[in-house]
Amino acid sequence: MRAIFHADSEWGIGKQNGLMFRLPEDMKFFRETTTGKVVVMGLNTLRSFPGGKPLKNRVNIVLSPEPLSEDVIRAESLEDLFEKIKGYPEDDVFVVGGASVYRLLLPYCSEVLVTKVHEKGGADVFVPNLDEDENFTLQSESEKIVDAGHVISFCRYKNLAVKMI
Repeated sequence: MRAIFHADSEWGIGKQNGLMFRLPEDMKFFRETTTGKVVVMGLNTLRSFPGGKPLKNRVNIVLSPEPLSEDVIRAESLEDLFEKIKGYPEDDVFVVGGASVYRLLLPYCSEVLVTKVHEKGGADVFVPNLDEDENFTLQSESEKIVDAGHVISFCRYKNLAVKMI
């Protein structure tokens, strides 16, 4: 399992249940990386999508205690989620938010793809700072580019202590 998100310089990932930045290059990377794969999210992340609809051309699994529409797969618990993702290749499963789901599942992710936005975004939701986490190491970072007026770089972190599912 892997995780994917963009984070500002303070490891903020969102503001008012939405994204802090509109980044076309980051969105293209997200789309190309997750299309045809499995995305795992919490209920608030699903609700934050346009119309509260699941992402197209992906298997959408939502961690939720409440019943959901038939166009998503509901996982009622961590154990239920692990059972549901067993049938998919490990590298095809992406955690896509929100913050509580990242905090819960990052220890189980072998790799984390982070688009770093090199500025503060006024976030009200944060993820752990992987640069300060001894279990994660930065494997690669792209050259900095400008995306919609914001300086970003694409980073890959490896989890050195992946918890087994």
